[in-house]
Amino acid sequence: MRLDKFLKVSRLIKRRTLAKEVADQGRIMINGKVAKASSDVKAGDELSIRFGQKVVTATVDAIKDSAKKEDAASMFTIIKEERLEKIDPAFIDDED
Repeated sequence: MRLDKFLKVSRLIKRRTLAKEVADQGRIMINGKVAKASSDVKAGDELSIRFGQKVVTATVDAIKDSAKKEDAASMFTIIKEERLEKIDPAFIDDED
């Protein structure tokens, strides 16, 4: 499943367009590598998402094409949430 669609269906990010923008800014990593919105996500992958000064790390538990609000949380497990003092250079996209 595409990364942007997974983030929307799992409700980690509320809208698919917002998930695409965040991924295009290089703020999402899959298994330690910067990911694009079209990157493939599968069960067992580890996602790191930077929301401003906070980084959320989660493991993908299940892939579903659609999920009700109650079931969405079962698609992932949050491993840790941490606040950044400074922006980690690994999350900066220097290609522009």
